[in-house]
Amino acid sequence: MSDLILFWHRRDLRILDNLGLTAATEQTTKVVGLFCLDPNILDRDDVAPARVTYMIGCLQELQESYQNLGSQLIIIQGEPEKAIPQLAQALKAKAVYWNRDVEPYSKNRDRNVTATLNEKGIEISTVWDQLLHAPGEILTKSSDSPYKVYTPFWRSWIGQDKQSVTPEIKQLAGLNKTELETASQVGAIALPTAKELGYEWEYPLLLAPGETSAKEKLEEFCDRTIYSYDEERNFPYVDGTSQLSAALKFGVIGIRTVWQATVDLAENCRSDEAKNGVVTWQKELAWREFYQHCLFFFPELAEGAYRDEFKDFPWENDKTKFQAWCEGKTGYPIVDAAMRQLNESGWMHNRCRMIVASFLTKDLIIDWRWGEKYFMQKLFDGDLSANNGGWQWSASSGMDPKPLRIFNPASQTAKFDQDGDYIRQWLPEISSMDTEYLVTGKIPELERASYDYPQPIVDHKVQQRKFKELYKQQKN
Repeated sequence: MSDLILFWHRRDLRILDNLGLTAATEQTTKVVGLFCLDPNILDRDDVAPARVTYMIGCLQELQESYQNLGSQLIIIQGEPEKAIPQLAQALKAKAVYWNRDVEPYSKNRDRNVTATLNEKGIEISTVWDQLLHAPGEILTKSSDSPYKVYTPFWRSWIGQDKQSVTPEIKQLAGLNKTELETASQVGAIALPTAKELGYEWEYPLLLAPGETSAKEKLEEFCDRTIYSYDEERNFPYVDGTSQLSAALKFGVIGIRTVWQATVDLAENCRSDEAKNGVVTWQKELAWREFYQHCLFFFPELAEGAYRDEFKDFPWENDKTKFQAWCEGKTGYPIVDAAMRQLNESGWMHNRCRMIVASFLTKDLIIDWRWGEKYFMQKLFDGDLSANNGGWQWSASSGMDPKPLRIFNPASQTAKFDQDGDYIRQWLPEISSMDTEYLVTGKIPELERASYDYPQPIVDHKVQQRKFKELYKQQKN
């Protein structure tokens, strides 16, 4: 048995501020990174080509980071419970370290990997890294149980001390030539491209892959955007968000690094507006954690509704209407623009995510899980807990003290795209149409025909009444 520790990367594709990796380096300098291309994840039917492309780019930079430290990042492909113990045993590793995850599949996978490693006499060590507060740290005072509503969760979460950024890792020792040959013999491979894995993405990514780009984006956001975040985050045509969602999903930036940046900013704000911007973004980070805590304690959320009235809701599930929604051909400009943004960029502004989700569930009366899956098939920042939480919030099926919420596309456009700038950006074929038509959606017949823009596939007022009646019946 050597003093080698394998560090298994999953949602932490970085060197800096990595709690599990730091813990490994405290035991030995001979730490080698490991990433497993898991067919149980990559072969699913809800994998976005943009997300795989981003992930591979992050792994490329991570390999370079390990090389710069004097070590390696080994890539393997296969069932983790078989491939990881096989590699660890072949290399005579004394331990495998990793950071824990909240998702149902990940929890079950990790139990299986742990059992197999234990059978082979190989130590394991795991910690929480992707959250500022691990599941179980934020519980209700009355019953010592998980929070099911965000606001009291936030009050408790913000009041507790957060962990500090971990020290920088200066140097590591890697595998020697013989050990590298052994690794190749038991499954180590060259990092494949996304195309070689069967995924092609032809558009630019909103955020360049890797730890360096994520750090630069955080600095850019903190330098100018965050101070007006409270107001500008709602306008989809304004570059008013952090655009760090993919970096946080894959952990190419540490959550403690992000949090410390907000603390430093809050201490130096010169106006209430600036302070509000910082605090509002902190609340968004807390939303991220709230949804992860919910998924950890209520794994059934990944499969269906939390609220009983939605567990057998009479969804209409019209496939033709669903396809129109997917393609951005509903006849509602704000909805179509948002779906076009998703399809062509692998990302959608959060305000628009709420609008299109409400439209799918409340106007088209289509099961929210159809939309949730489509988002995961497209989003480069697709994350189970955040995506599921957002969809259940919009569908009124999840943990929400105000369960029946219906967005009116026209009023949402009037509030957040009043000049039609966002619509014009993503629907260039109707960009010369009068602003009033774009905002209200009340486009004259001749105008629609001349622009070859589709008729509305439903009447919002009619569908609103219909959905409310269905909901009333379900509650009775």
